[in-house]
Amino acid sequence: MRYLNGSLCVLMTLFTIVQYNDPDAPLWMLIYGLAAIWAGLAAYDPGAFAHHHWLLGLLGLNILAIGAGAIYMWPSEVTTWWENEEVREGLGLMITAISLLVVAFALWRSRHLGIPHFAH
Repeated sequence: MRYLNGSLCVLMTLFTIVQYNDPDAPLWMLIYGLAAIWAGLAAYDPGAFAHHHWLLGLLGLNILAIGAGAIYMWPSEVTTWWENEEVREGLGLMITAISLLVVAFALWRSRHLGIPHFAH
């Protein structure tokens, strides 16, 4: 799971970087950047992260917010994604939601398997 979360961290960091010329870049950099941070924490030390209740609460809030945004931005009509900014943003939120769910699963797995702090 560490390699998967590490890969998601790199992917979401790249998503963050390519937002530099977007008209609403700060919002999307925040969305993708937070997902990169969560994935990085889960890749670095899932055992410690999985036992911090306030971090898990923040992750849960982040998942709910991204999930709500993905539902809100879900395309109302079938269209090609490269022609519609709203569809591209909805897809970005879906990718972010999937990344955060992978992080949540990794942390759940760490808690239930009893993975200790700094178990490298």
